[in-house]
Amino acid sequence: MPQSLSRVLVHLIFSTKNREPVLSPAIRDELFPYLAVVLSNDGCPPVRVGGVADHVHLLFGLSRTRSIADVVENVKTSSSKWVKTRGPVLAHFHWQCGYGAFSVSSSNADAVAEYIARQEEHHRTRTFQDEYREFLARHEVEYDERYVWD
Repeated sequence: MPQSLSRVLVHLIFSTKNREPVLSPAIRDELFPYLAVVLSNDGCPPVRVGGVADHVHLLFGLSRTRSIADVVENVKTSSSKWVKTRGPVLAHFHWQCGYGAFSVSSSNADAVAEYIARQEEHHRTRTFQDEYREFLARHEVEYDERYVWD
């Protein structure tokens, strides 16, 4: 029987709308496992999910039958609806419209997972915007500063 096999690791990054720091530690404690379940249910095995008050990082294996755009839409829509149920302060919660998705080699997966796990420490000295610009430069992604922060 023929098989179609793949292992494509994706590092997905997106922020809250206007980078509002609304993801409290208590929300993140529930949100990260929720995001992992959404990925898993989409056939995208999660490797690591993390982030801070204004953005999230997801490292996962891309399903061979789903596009990155479809996975992102599902993750952001599902989690946005979920966050809105977590209290009146979050009733109008939104993610930013855009996202960054970057390929990760299997040999670098552990380092990326560790990077995601250390987000709190990392963001004591660096903003989300600086971090994101660095990812875009490292991965040679051209962008227009006027539109990247929607």
